[in-house]
Amino acid sequence: MTRSTITVPADMVELLDDAALSLQDFARCARLAPEWVQTHVQAGVLQPASGGGATEWRFASTTVVRARRIAELEHIYDADPQLAGLTADLMEEVAALRRAMQRLAD
Repeated sequence: MTRSTITVPADMVELLDDAALSLQDFARCARLAPEWVQTHVQAGVLQPASGGGATEWRFASTTVVRARRIAELEHIYDADPQLAGLTADLMEEVAALRRAMQRLAD
């Protein structure tokens, strides 16, 4: 099995912590419109970590990667939000399984 290396852009590194982002900050970090984020939360594809209404939503900064992946899937494959979300779920599950297999192999 070959090991591949993923390069993370420098501007994304500080996002991968436990910071809670407001809707506006989350949208800016993900380079998406706040309306896009709201639509995808309402569709159940993205989940805020806390908050009742859109003005109170707080997102885990690690969710930025998921939002970008979903937006990319929608754009490339003209997928609807639910299909892109399901695909992102499967991609995340495969990545988790690969990490688990790698830990077992080490």
